[in-house]
Amino acid sequence: MLVREILRVKGGTLYTATPQQSLASAIDLMADLDLGSLVVMEGGKMVGMLTFREVLRAMKQSGMQPDNVTVGQVMMAEPATGYPDMEANDLRRLMIDKHSRYLPIVENGVLLGVISFLDVAKAVLEEQSFENKMLKNYIKNWPDETPA
Repeated sequence: MLVREILRVKGGTLYTATPQQSLASAIDLMADLDLGSLVVMEGGKMVGMLTFREVLRAMKQSGMQPDNVTVGQVMMAEPATGYPDMEANDLRRLMIDKHSRYLPIVENGVLLGVISFLDVAKAVLEEQSFENKMLKNYIKNWPDETPA
């Protein structure tokens, strides 16, 4: 299965923030929409990712108030990226190697979407369920070759 197929099933909705945006407003958006990440955009280009991991790190720092901090101060700049023609297993390996739960997918400099580890797990499960169903159907309809 290709990453392109996972994106097609997931849909292309992107949720974004800007580096100048307050961390508090980004947290509100993430909480309201039940998001684990936001793509940080500036001038039409991705400049980073904000995930709950960066939010928690920022909150842990002493005296850190989300109203007084910008997304740009805590975001992950230059995150690892995947591409649409990657195999899902290669994407999983990259996510594990980079310790990333969320990975932007880019093609020719254009951001196509963000894939989460959960998206990959769902896609693999659906693919395996389909294959399992097809195999069971094949076995069930196997021609009976016992002589009459």
